[in-house]
Amino acid sequence: MPLERSLPRDAYLEPAFFAKEQEGVFWREWFAVGREEQFAQFGSYRVVDVAGESIILVRSRDGGLRGFLNLCRHRGSRLLRGTGMVREAIRCPYHGWTYALDGSLKATPFIEACDIPDEIDGLHRIDVDRWGGFVFARVVSGDVPRARRSLPEQLGAATERVARYPLAALRIGQTLTYDVAANWKVILENYNECYHCGGVHPELCRLVPAFKANGGTGLDWENGIPHRDGAYTFSATGTSTRSPFPGLNAYERSRHKGELLYPNLMLSLAAEHVAAFTLWPLSAERTMITCDFLFHQEELAKAAFDPSDVTDFWDVVNRQDWAICESVQSGMHSRAFHFGYYAPMEDASLDIRRYVAERLGDGVLAVDNSSPS
Repeated sequence: MPLERSLPRDAYLEPAFFAKEQEGVFWREWFAVGREEQFAQFGSYRVVDVAGESIILVRSRDGGLRGFLNLCRHRGSRLLRGTGMVREAIRCPYHGWTYALDGSLKATPFIEACDIPDEIDGLHRIDVDRWGGFVFARVVSGDVPRARRSLPEQLGAATERVARYPLAALRIGQTLTYDVAANWKVILENYNECYHCGGVHPELCRLVPAFKANGGTGLDWENGIPHRDGAYTFSATGTSTRSPFPGLNAYERSRHKGELLYPNLMLSLAAEHVAAFTLWPLSAERTMITCDFLFHQEELAKAAFDPSDVTDFWDVVNRQDWAICESVQSGMHSRAFHFGYYAPMEDASLDIRRYVAERLGDGVLAVDNSSPS
């Protein structure tokens, strides 16, 4: 069977293509932005960058999470930065315009309310929803049918496949952050196949021999991938002193599972921890990745809790992945590169091609065969 082509060169390199993705993907889809535990108290907030759009997420008095564009309606100043707490209201540092935590406009110093244009009714609101302890935001929520999909509709069958993992009850034990010189799609394509595992991940393949066998073909992701005999988790020894999550079936207590939740959340699930990778596309050729390691609260509460057996192993595997992704990104700059090819065992990687084409139009699959100047 002939190999199928990847997305064309421009899809990985060109700022203009990235701008189309900002509008058609990152701002219209539910985008993973953190964990609910990061907003534990009333008034706690985080400012995050969703592919170039700064947004505020804040815990309101009613216990809900609210989301707003980080933009004062007066002159456009940023309102907040980083993470922290606000008391009752968000006050612009420029001229003191003040907004309640539901986004409504509360105070405009030295300006009468009757002089405020009707269209300024508060901050620009965005949609916020939650699943499995993860928080998702949608910057644009109106003008196209796809943008009106609910979060469960976007997540699809993945929620059923991981239903026995107590995701909402888990908490962050450690976070690793990486700045990767690669397009976000290169990273997702790499995550979506194990054709590369034999050559790139020797430590991982010693732990999970199936990742190397037959070029990574025939992997049973539905039931999970078995470890070597005597191993059941991602650590150097393949074992752990932590107890497995309650409620898992026999496969899940001994095998590795993975889910890719487009556009920016990758989940790798073991018997007693979950590695959650959140991709933050910064440009056509740069992606920040936060890797949150999630554990059961009972394990976190133990005086001897130490996640380093997991995080050290994952850090080795992660850095191998990011290095090869950066190599791919660099290679695509060659004047001879117009598109790549998907091998049979990389069929899952075709999802990114279909995913992007469905949102930006089939025209994005067109290849310009002229050499770049």
